[in-house]
Parts: sequence; structure tokens; C-alpha cells
Amino acid sequence: MYLLLLKDREILRRHIDQTIQLNDEQFDYFFSFFKPVSFKKKQSIIQIGDDVPCEYFVLNGCLKTFFVNDEQKMHILQFATKTWWASDYNALHNNKKATVNLDCVSDADTLCLFSEDREKVCKEIHEVETFLRWRSNKGYIGLQKRILSLLNNDARSRYEELMQQYPELYNLVPKHLIAAYLGVSRETLSRLYHTR
Repeated sequence: MYLLLLKDREILRRHIDQTIQLNDEQFDYFFSFFKPVSFKKKQSIIQIGDDVPCEYFVLNGCLKTFFVNDEQKMHILQFATKTWWASDYNALHNNKKATVNLDCVSDADTLCLFSEDREKVCKEIHEVETFLRWRSNKGYIGLQKRILSLLNNDARSRYEELMQQYPELYNLVPKHLIAAYLGVSRETLSRLYHTR
């Protein structure tokens, strides 16, 4: 267990070091608020209507954020693989009930950070607040690019863009989930893949 925590610690440390520099004491303090949580494939983490007290940093595996509309069609908002973060951020930051689901595409190991702990560390270590703001901004930019792609690009362009940005998804995520992310049918995705 100790070796696993050391490995988890290093994954998070490298992720943070890309944006800010914390000394060892600051990082150890920040890391002390993270709780390791493992999930099994298809396990539900957040369901619509749940309270959402925390967010998850993915160490390995894959999570998906999604909702199912009235016609029972799944819409995937995000895949979260290694070093990505996932939660229902509207619920988390506004103390509301979840409006999206979060579950596991595969077995996954995560580090869980509770909202009150995040706020406590942000008040005490300015660099952590800078890191979390940068991470939120990066997520917002990614979401904006995705919306523009959905509005402006055809299915083939969206598929090629996804595979260029995240080539590991094709082997990690079942094809019907990639189709749901792109907003196309499984059959359409199959045609796009075979004519690449």
C-alpha cells in the first residue's frame, strides 16, 4: 500500500509541476487531503440527484461523465483518463444536486479531493489556488473547443479531431461510447473508422 501511495504521489506531483512549483512541505500538505479510491468497470460514482462533495483525479483507468435524455439516448460530456479530473462541477461548486452521471469505463484508481479541503488548501497556499484556477480555465477552453467542433464540423472531422488529440481512447473506450461522445450512431462511427 505504501508503494502505491508513493506512485500516486509522484503522478500527482508531476501533473502539478507542469503548472506551478510547490516545495516538498507544501506538496506533502496538499497531498495529505487526497483520499485514494478505486472503482470497478461500470461502477457508478455520481448519479443524477446525488450530493457531490468531491472531485476525482484519475491515476489510471477511464471515467465518463454523461447524461441520458428523455429518448434514452446517452450523451457523453467527458472521458477522463490518466491525469484528468472528473466530477459534476456545477453541483460541486454550487452545492447543488448532480445533473450528470459519472461512472467507470474501466477499472480505475483515483485520488478524491473534497470541496472543503480544496477551499482550505487554497486559502493557505496561494500556488494551489493558482493551479486549480489554471486547471479550471484549461477545462473551460477544452469545453469551448468541443462545442465549436460540434457546431461547425461534420462527424468525420469530429472523429479525426478526437483521434488526433486522444489516440489512446480508441483502444481504451468501447466504440459505442466514442459514438455517443461524437453524437453519432455506432454504425456511423464504424463507417468513419473503416474509411480513415
